[in-house]
Amino acid sequence: MVSFSHCTREERRLAIAEGLGVEVVEEHGKYMGLPTVVGHSKKVISNCIRDKLNKKLQGWRRKSLSKAGREILLKVAQSIPTYDMSVLKLPNNFCEELRSLVCQFWWGSDVGKRKIPWIAWNKLCVSKSLGGLGFRDYKLFNAAILGKQTWRLVTERGCLTT
Repeated sequence: MVSFSHCTREERRLAIAEGLGVEVVEEHGKYMGLPTVVGHSKKVISNCIRDKLNKKLQGWRRKSLSKAGREILLKVAQSIPTYDMSVLKLPNNFCEELRSLVCQFWWGSDVGKRKIPWIAWNKLCVSKSLGGLGFRDYKLFNAAILGKQTWRLVTERGCLTT
C-alpha cells in the first residue's frame, strides 16, 4: 500500500503504484492509537492523548481513593502517552496541559474550583528515593525518550531493518 500527498496528480499516483506493484490507500487508519499520517498540525494526536488521559482519570472517583490509590492511578495514567512520546516531540504547551490535568486530579480540583497545591509539582516529580513521589515531568520524559531513540539509531547500525 502507498499513500500520496493530495497535490500528486492521479496519473502519477497510478504509475508509481503500478510500478511498485502496490495499491493506493485513500483512507488512513490508526496504528497503536496514533493516526498513520500526521500533518503539520499535531492537534489530532493531542486531542486523542488528552481524551485518553482524561477518560482514565475521570473513570475513577477521586474522593473514593486514598492518596496511595491516587498515586498508583496517576502513575498508570501517566504511562498512556509513552508510545506517542517515543515517536513524536509533543509541543511544550501540550505537555503543560497534560501536567495540569494530572495535577488537578492529584490535588482534588473540581470543575470550576481549584484547590491549593501545597507542594510544587516539580518536587513531586523527584524520585521517591530523593523525597518526591516519582511522577513524570512530561516535557523531560518526552525529550529523554526521543533522545534514547536517537541514540539507538546512531549507535546500532541496521536497527531499522531488524
